[in-house]
Parts: sequence; structure tokens; C-alpha cells
Amino acid sequence: MARAAVPGRLSWRVARLAEVRDETPTARTLVLDVPGWPGHLAGQHADVRLTAEDGYTAQRSYSIASPADGERVELTVQRVEDGEVSPYLTDVFSVGDPVEVRGPIGGWFVWRPADPAPVLLVAGGSGIVPLMAMIRARRAEGARTPFRLLYSVRSPREVFYAEELRAAALSGVEVSFVYTREAPEGWAGEPHRIGVADLNSHGWPASFEPACFVCGPTGFVEAVADILLALGHDPRRVKTERFGPTG
Repeated sequence: MARAAVPGRLSWRVARLAEVRDETPTARTLVLDVPGWPGHLAGQHADVRLTAEDGYTAQRSYSIASPADGERVELTVQRVEDGEVSPYLTDVFSVGDPVEVRGPIGGWFVWRPADPAPVLLVAGGSGIVPLMAMIRARRAEGARTPFRLLYSVRSPREVFYAEELRAAALSGVEVSFVYTREAPEGWAGEPHRIGVADLNSHGWPASFEPACFVCGPTGFVEAVADILLALGHDPRRVKTERFGPTG
């Protein structure tokens, strides 16, 4: 998931690509070795900067997909056809190549394993990335916090981390999907946009006081947040992260 990068006081570090994993036909996970990386919380993001031979620079901010793991950081990047950064990262960037990274950034849209409240994760498209970091952090810490994920995607081909999500039930994570354009064979229901019935069926009751994390395109996030508030969820416990086109 990409956002326009926000300047800060953090220093840039030179990272190197250690591994690549394809997630969908247009998205790949970049496993970076980042010397001096200070660690991060699930839900934070990092800036990535590219510099051309003529000195021109372009930078974007990408959600971190992995829990803290020493100096290793994973970013999952969705290719934007007319983008400045994502086509390079998904099609050209090769193992061993350097890239500048700055982070971690953000301290509000984060989940801490010490929080015992049930967790509702609602993702739209590539908005799954920081939420996947939370699922992975839960597993890494051996936490038993009740987790539910409602993931809205256009079609099964566009599901990030498909195999891992299928296995998530083994660690107590309840995973449900909403397909907006094309549903898999045998899936009950017709393709549709996420609505009240989906959040009623696959979310937590407001009386449970869950921590709600919603991430995706702006319109999606606003619609889901409005539904959660209408269902009685505490606005202070509904945290949102949104993204849109970058210049």
C-alpha cells in the first residue's frame, strides 16, 4: 500500500533487497535488509526513495507487512501503471540492489500484542498490508487475542497472502471475504461492495469494545468507518488508514 511520503526527522538508510515474493500478478513483497533498523510496530510504514542518475528523486511511503524482525523489513508493493516508484520496485528492482529507506513512521494506527481487546481488521484491496503485519505479529508473539479479518477484493486473483490467510484459522484468526467483481466458484452470494450485513456477520458486536482497524482506498475506509459508527462502535476505537492516487 502506497501513500505520498511525509518528510520527517528520521534518517535515510541504505537497504538491500534480500528476497522477493510474488503476491498477485501486480504485487510483490520485497524483503529488505536494513542495517541499523530500529524496529517497528505492526501497522507502521516506511518511506522509500529512488534517485536517478541525473539526481532526480522520487519517494513513496509503503506499509510494513512484517512484524519486527531485527534488521529485516518486508514491504508489499502494488504496481501502479503510471507510477514513478512502484513499476521499478515490482519489475526492475533485483536481489542485491540498494534502495534508500526511512522509518518507521506512524504511532496511532498500530496494534500492540499487550492489548487484550478483540481485534477487527477490515481491508480493502492492498489495504491488507499493515493488517497482515498485525496478524503476523499476533502469531510471532504467541498471543491469543481474538482476531477477525474482513477482506474486500475485486476477485480471488487479487488476494494478497492467499496461502497464509488460508492457514490463519489454525492460529485462531477468523478470515472472511467480500468480492466486489468476481467471486470464486461455490462462494455464497453475489459480488457486492461491503455493507452493514457483512460487518454485522463477520465483525464483533460493539458491546465487545473491539479495536477496529480499517485500511484501504479513501471511499472504502469512509464507508466502513461510517457503518461501524452506526453500529455503535466507539469512535476512539475505530482507527483508519487510507490511500489514494499519488502525483
